[in-house]
Amino acid sequence: MIRVGIVGAIGYGGRELTRLLGIHPEAELVAAVELEGGTRLDDLLPQFRKLTDVVCETFDAETLAKRCDAVFIAVPGTKSMALGAALRAAGVRTIDMGPDFRIQDPAAFRQYYKVEHTAPELLPEAVYGLVPYYREQLRDAQLVAVPGCYPASVVFPLKPLIDAPLADVPIVVDAISGMTGAGRALAEAFHFPEMNENVKAYKVGVHQHTPEIEQELGNKFLVQFTPHVGPYSRGILSTITVHLKETIQVAPYYECYVDEPFVRVLGEGRLAELKHVRGSTFCDFGWVMDTRTRNLVIVSAIDNLVGGTAGMAIQCFNLMFGLDERTGLAFGGMAP
Repeated sequence: MIRVGIVGAIGYGGRELTRLLGIHPEAELVAAVELEGGTRLDDLLPQFRKLTDVVCETFDAETLAKRCDAVFIAVPGTKSMALGAALRAAGVRTIDMGPDFRIQDPAAFRQYYKVEHTAPELLPEAVYGLVPYYREQLRDAQLVAVPGCYPASVVFPLKPLIDAPLADVPIVVDAISGMTGAGRALAEAFHFPEMNENVKAYKVGVHQHTPEIEQELGNKFLVQFTPHVGPYSRGILSTITVHLKETIQVAPYYECYVDEPFVRVLGEGRLAELKHVRGSTFCDFGWVMDTRTRNLVIVSAIDNLVGGTAGMAIQCFNLMFGLDERTGLAFGGMAP
């Protein structure tokens, strides 16, 4: 068995990872790091009773490196730089589910995250975990930056279109996320009375996932990214509007995904829905070619906690350890 640890086990991403590791036939969770050191993980997360007897511990990179073959980090943005640096210095393979090692340009990281990157020397080593495009690099990776949930829903449909006749105007992305996308930390804006029967946009023009999306599109396009949050637990639905110089046959651009296990190209006129991906690693998308406006309108859906976080992390882990990348992930969405 491959021994794994989780730093940040009781956050939403960490607990989803714990769930997936519990059904993984080749992985064994041997360490869970949390502030509540000395407390059983299943006392903190009762859904795992009779499934794990791991006791939470405080962070010690050297101890984790001795006991684990790989360590996942599932902490809020800007909090994993120091943790990742310590784990890499200790020599253990590290999979960061946060944003700290995704953006290769420290200046862009500083601009959008409002802090200096404290481990910029590790950025060239970090492999971006968008599997179809970095599969070979992931096999030997020592540090993986799992893509953000919003970027995954956007980059999968857009990256094959880089060489299409796109007009020289910003790509417009309107995306709505469930409330788990905001993380576990308490905030008045996400209290039930504030969010029930409500949908709102936030961080318009300044969201930190913008440079990540543009980076993975080769910095060839500006992206007008507007995120929203809605009163449901999980899932991201992204509507992407691309203005074209001329109408095109779209389907051939997506033939690259025919053999991808977790990308489902629905085709023209078939638009993605959250219920078909909820609880799964799949990214679904379809499109409409609006000949009147010469806009290609793409609708994609992922589960932000699985397809954009824990499931993608497991897919990367599988490649890193020579497993079939579908191991522990071959299940469909939860509908209803």
